[in-house]
Amino acid sequence: MNAKKSAVWIGAPYPLGATWDGLGVNFALFSDHAEKVELCLFDESGEHQVESITLPECTDRIFHGYLPEARPGLLYGYRVYGPYDPLAGHRFNHHKLLLDPYARVITDHFQWRDEHFGYTVGHEQEDLSFDERDSAPFALRAKVIDPAFTWGDDRSPRIPWHDTVIYECHVKGLTKLHPLVPEALRGTYAALATKPVLDHLRQLGVTAIELMPVHAFMRDRMLVDRGLTNYWGYNSIGYFAAENHYSSTGLVGEFKTMVKAIHAAGMEVILDVVYNHTAEGNHMGPTLSFRGIDNKAYYRLVDGDQRHYMDYTGCGNTLNMMHPRVLQLIMDSLRYWVLEMHVDGFRFDLASALARELHEVDRLGAFFDIICQDPVLSQVKLIAEPWDIGEGGYQVGNFPVGWAEWNGKFRDSVRAYWKGDGGLIGDLAYRLTGSSDLYGDDGRSPSASINFVTAHDGFTMMDLVSYNSKHNEANGEENRDGDNNNISWNCGVEGPTDDPTIQALRHRQVRNLLATLFLSQGVPMLLMGDEMGRSQQGNNNAYCQDNELSWLDWSLVEQNAALLAFTQRAIALRQRHPVLHRRHFFHGRNIKGHDIKDIMWLNPNGHELTDEEWGHDFARSLGVFLGGHGLDERDYQGRPLEDDNMLLLLNAHADQVSFMLPKLARNGRWTPLLSTADTQFKASYSHGVKLAVPGRTLILLGDGQYDHEKSA
Repeated sequence: MNAKKSAVWIGAPYPLGATWDGLGVNFALFSDHAEKVELCLFDESGEHQVESITLPECTDRIFHGYLPEARPGLLYGYRVYGPYDPLAGHRFNHHKLLLDPYARVITDHFQWRDEHFGYTVGHEQEDLSFDERDSAPFALRAKVIDPAFTWGDDRSPRIPWHDTVIYECHVKGLTKLHPLVPEALRGTYAALATKPVLDHLRQLGVTAIELMPVHAFMRDRMLVDRGLTNYWGYNSIGYFAAENHYSSTGLVGEFKTMVKAIHAAGMEVILDVVYNHTAEGNHMGPTLSFRGIDNKAYYRLVDGDQRHYMDYTGCGNTLNMMHPRVLQLIMDSLRYWVLEMHVDGFRFDLASALARELHEVDRLGAFFDIICQDPVLSQVKLIAEPWDIGEGGYQVGNFPVGWAEWNGKFRDSVRAYWKGDGGLIGDLAYRLTGSSDLYGDDGRSPSASINFVTAHDGFTMMDLVSYNSKHNEANGEENRDGDNNNISWNCGVEGPTDDPTIQALRHRQVRNLLATLFLSQGVPMLLMGDEMGRSQQGNNNAYCQDNELSWLDWSLVEQNAALLAFTQRAIALRQRHPVLHRRHFFHGRNIKGHDIKDIMWLNPNGHELTDEEWGHDFARSLGVFLGGHGLDERDYQGRPLEDDNMLLLLNAHADQVSFMLPKLARNGRWTPLLSTADTQFKASYSHGVKLAVPGRTLILLGDGQYDHEKSA
């Protein structure tokens, strides 16, 4: 230890974390029950601790001090002193070096060792014992940063919800195999900012890139021991630090440069965030940060048994949203990513866990109240994954105004319909029109529904039509992990096949799923690579596969060029036609000044469906008329919107179904705009004639010439 002692002043309790002011660095750490906090400083390599400084002041349970000689680049951690009494909820252990919850950069010095555990591993009394070994040589370090960055004229595109098309992707998975990205950058934030990647997304028609977790996260010890890793990143340990493994420079500026480049390309950045739990796990987990700083404040503990944690997440612990300082941590983190990093929104993992005031989900919990009144966060895109694993945790449709939700019912209904299950046209009708049964009675709009058929968790779209069962053997858990209920159909053969008939059927089914996604009201979310037929070989839980199984194979751009072109065309049609992405729900009544309804549900004979027909178990075909003429919508200048009338025909039967084209086309003719069939249709058809729609086919027709040059 260096004999030199740094000068330390009292400093300030705010802001929390390590803050460089141009002259020195202020350090502030909250702990409700700590007795003393030591600031540990390391040399530039991070290998050697050079000094330990007791923070000289505690204000409102925030320990703080100011080092006038400290500069950006300084590496540090904390040792926190207090009672070690697991039965009372306290797990202080000053032998463990702890990560600052407000760390802006976390360096890669971590090694899994038994020294990280506050108890002695293998001890007879397990976590009730006390381990005195020092974890510092193997622990995470925080780095003081200079936040300066030249943003120039960067502005959020602020794309309206109803115009939004989301692309869910993984920073490394999207860019690791891209042949036009410099090899040294592949898998990083810098790679995502390169022209080849941004051009692909822009040409696809994407308006928002939703990044899987980029908050600093831990690789689970049990996975590392098996030669695997936590690839997805739903294991956060730092809510202010961008994951360092995705950085080519280790600098905060690289992430900011990525955001700036995405904005310049006309797209938004949405972060998938994990505020429901941390990487410290259950009572047998390591002491890395929150547990050692103040276990009782940061985590939900079992009433009457404070040795154990409430686990609504399936990950061992749940953050204690009832504590004001935990709420502050999350709100400070969210505002940091908006104000300092310029991101445009968030998708909240297991969001129901954030709403739990006691044990039941409180729809208007403190977290949501605070978000609603916050002048910054209430203006960005907020998306809930509306479930957790606790009792009453499935809350689809129950989040407050201002929130959008992942619509799991859309996923399940669309999968089941195209799989060929009968009796679903009633439920499908709700999903096609923005799920008014879920969002129409509480002041929300169709944009509250984030529509998706596939996401990171589950089959890719190509696997959805290629496998009846999951194949997760590569995960090393004997195929026990992952969901068994995938609502999938392999089209007759499990897995890869050379049979051209089955290959053609699979591609048609993928087109059906894609078309349904982009032609439905609500906000569509496309999974990375589905536009070009990416496969994970039947693995529906590739959370630990940081390899070619999860990375996007860019050779598919050429191999499945037709599928990519179809996806681009479907998105372009959606964006061109306001009737396909309405701001408000359909009313099912006549359009003002016209003798047609804004929406009509038709049987193959061209007549409106009767109540009896809606309930037919054998029904697998549906016609939908969308009234664009005299559209009951206005643009942002208050001018009435006009659009083509549209006719959507869906046939999930194996056999052909003939649809009578209704006499609702203004010019007397219906023009095919998009078709999933393998056969070609004529340029246009007179209304009042029958159109043969092949089995397992969707076709969209319009009554104008708007997209005649792009007809199917």
